[in-house]
Amino acid sequence: MNPADLIIIAIVLAVVALGARRIIETATGRRSCCSGDAKSSARRFRDVKIVDTDESHYPYKADFTVAGMTCDHCARNVTAALDSIAGTWATVDLESRQAHVLSKNPIDVDSYRDVVSEAGYRIIA
Repeated sequence: MNPADLIIIAIVLAVVALGARRIIETATGRRSCCSGDAKSSARRFRDVKIVDTDESHYPYKADFTVAGMTCDHCARNVTAALDSIAGTWATVDLESRQAHVLSKNPIDVDSYRDVVSEAGYRIIA
């Protein structure tokens, strides 16, 4: 095998290794699924099954504009983060970048802002 072939093989192996690394980091939530940006401080939230879906049980309501969402996966992450707050039922619309929050408790905007930030996104309004 000549040296040029070895160099080409080394380059191909390096590209494959970098691609595999990105796929793994994206799958584990350490990188943004769309932009590839590192999200080292982002927290993963588990989906919360909302049992009480009677809107009349949620007297407090708020709408927030969320920045940083680029796909359905992002919207699910924001929804899960918001739903992690006790007594909250949230829906997120990716197209409008809006989170609609229903709550059984008074809305504490800072708590919602903090949990969305932990997930790697920002409430901007």
